[in-house]
Amino acid sequence: MHYKGSCHCGHVAYEVEGEIKNAMACNCSMCQRKGSLLWFVPAAQFKLTTPEGNASTYLFNKHVIKHRFCPKCGIHPYAEGVDKDGNKMAAVNVRCLEDIDLDQVPVTHYDGKHH
Repeated sequence: MHYKGSCHCGHVAYEVEGEIKNAMACNCSMCQRKGSLLWFVPAAQFKLTTPEGNASTYLFNKHVIKHRFCPKCGIHPYAEGVDKDGNKMAAVNVRCLEDIDLDQVPVTHYDGKHH
């Protein structure tokens, strides 16, 4: 499947390829506050359609995940990081995808608060 996603104002936009088999809801201090549902895909399946400089970056804790957000509207449409094998990954906020039925996306809960 091919998806388009963006922040609220469209200043940060992207396209992503893949099948959404599940999304992760994390209860860490960051994810709980922003309420994102994350779908992890290899970086090669993720493509920004706006300049990379349009997104700001927030780092916290161990500084291993780049939480990307729009400096204009404040929405967090994606994050960047690496998997346990060192492969570059994108964490797509499925709440920011166009034409998605969130009720059809299985959600896995991750206890980031205690990890």
